[in-house]
Amino acid sequence: MIIELLQAAADEAAPKNSFGFIQAMEEGGPIAWAIFGVMVIMSIGSFYILITKYLEQRKIFNQYSDVQGPFWRTNSLKEGATKLEKNSAWRQLVDDALKADDEHGKMTDKLEAHDWMHGSLSRSEAAINAKLAGGLPFLASVGATAPFVGLLGTVIGIYRALIAIGLAGSASIDKVAGPVGEALIMTAIGLLVAVPAVLAYNWLSARNKKISGMLSGFSTDILAYINSNGSVKPATMAARAPAKAPAGKPAAAKPAAGTAAGAKPKA
Repeated sequence: MIIELLQAAADEAAPKNSFGFIQAMEEGGPIAWAIFGVMVIMSIGSFYILITKYLEQRKIFNQYSDVQGPFWRTNSLKEGATKLEKNSAWRQLVDDALKADDEHGKMTDKLEAHDWMHGSLSRSEAAINAKLAGGLPFLASVGATAPFVGLLGTVIGIYRALIAIGLAGSASIDKVAGPVGEALIMTAIGLLVAVPAVLAYNWLSARNKKISGMLSGFSTDILAYINSNGSVKPATMAARAPAKAPAGKPAAAKPAAGTAAGAKPKA
């Protein structure tokens, strides 16, 4: 009974310290909260760019099926443009090509006309690629700087821990755990913000390169179509039906086995 009373009295006299995220951030003070707020903004911006750019890329990939099929089955580029969705990357290339085709008549040299059309399509491609690449520099910046922002919080936390040790005169756990915990949490948050940003940047950049190649091929096909007056068209996705024999002309009979072509059969 006496031992239990002494133990209860010791528990009441011992300091009750609670350690957690909020307590660690409070130990860091306004600087820790400011650094945490910056990294939250970085993380939200990274995921916003990831989602919006993915939706833009998926839309372009889905519209490519119309380019491979209905567009090239039409009789002219103007008619084919009506088969494409408005305000799309593919429609922009076709519209710019038609505009350049109308303006190239002012060129006195055929070579200059070809260069003008090629340059117009190149500018259109560059504008589309620049729009798709918008926001990717932010992802690269977050991936490169977020670990260092977290490291800044780590340095501040370690500094506060050393100050607490110096003021207390002893390295007791209750004086050191708070600032050190805040320092470690900042490092972890910096990595959690940087890693998704780097992965998103690499993934979106790879998809942009694929789209850029598709746009370049489509521009080449349009240029060839215009310069050949519609004679040169790329192969479409539609399966081609086999050629039929002319009506009224039966198919030629195959020579019998063992009979040479052109030789007369023996009586």
